[in-house]
This record gives sequence, structure tokens and C-alpha cells, in this order.
Amino acid sequence: MVDFKRLLLSFKYAFEGITYAFVHDQNLRIHILVTLFVLTAGIFYKLSGFEMWILGIMILFVVMAEMLNTAIEQMVNLISLEHKKEAKIAKDVSAGMVFFTVIAAIIVGLLIFLPHIFINPS
Repeated sequence: MVDFKRLLLSFKYAFEGITYAFVHDQNLRIHILVTLFVLTAGIFYKLSGFEMWILGIMILFVVMAEMLNTAIEQMVNLISLEHKKEAKIAKDVSAGMVFFTVIAAIIVGLLIFLPHIFINPS
């Protein structure tokens, strides 16, 4: 049987996490601004539903990677108050994950937008 009180609390905690990440993570806010630009460009260039769907998936990957990075950084800060090599490695690898995700999103975005910009300009 579903415990609706627990279910609602889990949604509440999820939204608290999203709010925390948005308020405290400058890079996440930058990703959201870029998202608005990309979606606006998608409308301007009249991208197909499939192209917008692919962009949406890539946007979600970037936001999820950034939020995971924030969670890892906070966990490392909780576990290790002093500067340790292992803590730096965990944070650097986590940041690298975001970097690779953003690069992948840029490549996908270029593959989608360049034909519209150079072959069929609006």
C-alpha cells in the first residue's frame, strides 16, 4: 500500500534539494540561462519535435550532472573538513563529469543547430 504522507514528503525534500542547488550553485543558474537561450533558439529556428526532445534530454543530463556535482561536493565537505588529496580528487572528478556532459551537450546542440543556421536560415 502506498504511504501518501511519505510520498508527499519525498516530493517536498526533492523540491528543497532543487531549490538549494539553484540558490547556491552559480553554475546551475548559468546552465538554466543557457537552457532558456537554447530553447528560444529552437523555437526561432523551428526545430522539429524530435530535435527539441533531444535538446531537452541533453539539458536534463547537464542539470542532473551539475546537481550531482553539488551533492558530491557537499558530501565531501561534510566528511572532510581539512584539505585532503582524496577530497580534492572526488571534487575534481565530479567537476570533470559536468565538463564532459556539457561538452557532449554542446556537440549535440551544434549537430542540431548548424544545419538550420547555415542550410535553412530562417
